[in-house]
Amino acid sequence: MSRSSSARLSSNNPVAPTRYHTVAIILHWVIALGILVQIVMGLAMTHLAIPIGLKFQLYQLHKSIGLTVLLAVFLRAAWRLANRPPALPATMPVLERFAAQATHWLLYALMFALPLTGWAEVTVSPYHIPTVLFRLVPWPDFPGLAGFAGNKLADAIATFVHTRLAFVLMGLLGLHAAAALRHHFLLRDGILRRMLPFL
Repeated sequence: MSRSSSARLSSNNPVAPTRYHTVAIILHWVIALGILVQIVMGLAMTHLAIPIGLKFQLYQLHKSIGLTVLLAVFLRAAWRLANRPPALPATMPVLERFAAQATHWLLYALMFALPLTGWAEVTVSPYHIPTVLFRLVPWPDFPGLAGFAGNKLADAIATFVHTRLAFVLMGLLGLHAAAALRHHFLLRDGILRRMLPFL
């Protein structure tokens, strides 16, 4: 095969990147850190005896970080659609490949659903306390739900869904982290280095 033919084939079939783009890496870890902070804060607010004044401040911060995570997830998803991610190792079994991809997309679904259900919960809450992102930017009610403000059933449903999804997300994040560590320390196939290039 001539050199020109090889060049044409390469241009028609670009090689998948070996690691994620820097933008994707930054967004990934910003989102991960935000979610971890949210989990700790959520558990503290609901399970610890915290002075009412501090609890109020934590709730406001929880809302601000949650909506920031939502915006970051939108950016991450848009970047993912526009930029080809690294391919999974060729040695990965088909079933494991399917499980990895399914977990990945389920994580995306939950990362959208958690902030959205939290936003809905704040909107229908009997307290209906206005949300101001980091005390700077006023945030509107969830579209279409302002009429349900103070509705006990709507509040109970939103709270139930938001809380249960949070526990599902915690479980999936644990699975995701365990799988990444398994690939790095046991299989040594370089998967973790795609998101942590310095390893």
